[in-house]
Amino acid sequence: MSKNASTPGRRFMKLASMTASIATKTVSNSIRNFNADEDKKNEARSQLFQDIGLQIADTLGEMKGAAMKVGQIASQYKDIFPPEVASAIAKLQRQAPAMPFAEIKQQVESELRQPINKAFTHFEEQPFAAASIGQVHKAILPNGTPVVVKVQYPGVDTACESDLKQVRLALRLMGVLKVDKKLQDRLFQEIQHSLHEELNYEIEAQNFEVFRTFHQSLDSKIIIPKVFPEHSTRRVLTLSFEQGESIETASTWDLTIRNDIGRRLIQALGQQMFFLKRFHCDPHPGNFAFRENGSVIIYDFGGVKTLSTDIITHFKSLVNAARQQDIPRIEDELTALDALAEKNKFPEDLYQQWLEVLLRPLTTPYDFAENSAHHDGMKLVKKSFKYWDVFKPSPDTLMVNRTISGQYWNLIHLKVNDDLNDVFESLVPSEQLN
Repeated sequence: MSKNASTPGRRFMKLASMTASIATKTVSNSIRNFNADEDKKNEARSQLFQDIGLQIADTLGEMKGAAMKVGQIASQYKDIFPPEVASAIAKLQRQAPAMPFAEIKQQVESELRQPINKAFTHFEEQPFAAASIGQVHKAILPNGTPVVVKVQYPGVDTACESDLKQVRLALRLMGVLKVDKKLQDRLFQEIQHSLHEELNYEIEAQNFEVFRTFHQSLDSKIIIPKVFPEHSTRRVLTLSFEQGESIETASTWDLTIRNDIGRRLIQALGQQMFFLKRFHCDPHPGNFAFRENGSVIIYDFGGVKTLSTDIITHFKSLVNAARQQDIPRIEDELTALDALAEKNKFPEDLYQQWLEVLLRPLTTPYDFAENSAHHDGMKLVKKSFKYWDVFKPSPDTLMVNRTISGQYWNLIHLKVNDDLNDVFESLVPSEQLN
């Protein structure tokens, strides 16, 4: 983080300036198009949202740290934004530039309370990954163990609260957010909680240990790095180095290996959701690596979502209602999950078409490379668009939906071609009909 961006006063001014500029643009747009016809107003609004989205993304991208992280988390919740804003903010998920090593060294020594060359016999100056709130370096412990060290950028946690308030203010202006005030409050509480947990590496260390213990008892080919507590603090996290190949490399392996990996990804996610009731909710391909024996390595546990027993019960009931095409029950469950604004407003034939598309990859032999469900879904979007306000983004369902769709795209990258119905059935058993 540059000194300009990390100074609290300058950060505040930069974000406040962005907010003021967005307010000016929205008011000017309203005045300019006051007497325009509906098509012209919609076109002008779309252009305005594109401009706003780019401005938010550029400002947060420059600032790094908490503001950029807020933007990244917001991009995971992109259902709450108009598509023009969502697509611009989505670019914040790309790799961030690295921070100078001198600042990283100072942070490590301050956190571990010893010189870096005493804590580690070797510490690579060049990071092999850099993100919004920290970067990752390879190192070797004094006993010769190869590790990776995740180091949080200095000052990023203190900027968090102010950044979040300013970003929220910018997004709320003139209806940039598509949801009502009450739902906004719940969504931003969720974002704030998620940000707080990601900024505390002690929580992430606990997540690593919980998920490692859970998966070890179920499947030895789900590999989760081990935490070295004596070399870890709230802002430094040291983990065992687990070598694996990228999703791009894994996508070139034999189909039997790719199918094995695909099954393992879906099964691990389902076991986390339905049995552990906590799941890894950042399915970005960079958070996984793979081995040719079918093993899956999961690297990052900064993003973990906990589900209540009630929510899981509603999800299971929703899945079974979908299997049975029981639309009244589907709407009851969506209402319970706070994901439906109005019952009996979405046409039954569209429900049935969507159910077939959404269940197809998990209930029939499916070629993810061909990706027929996605292509058929895109056609259905056009038919369904005018009814879209019937559904609403819900804090209880957003991260579940985002994670499932993220893993779906991972299986597309891997070109899986398999029948996953038995995995699906083992996770959510079908109800026995009388």
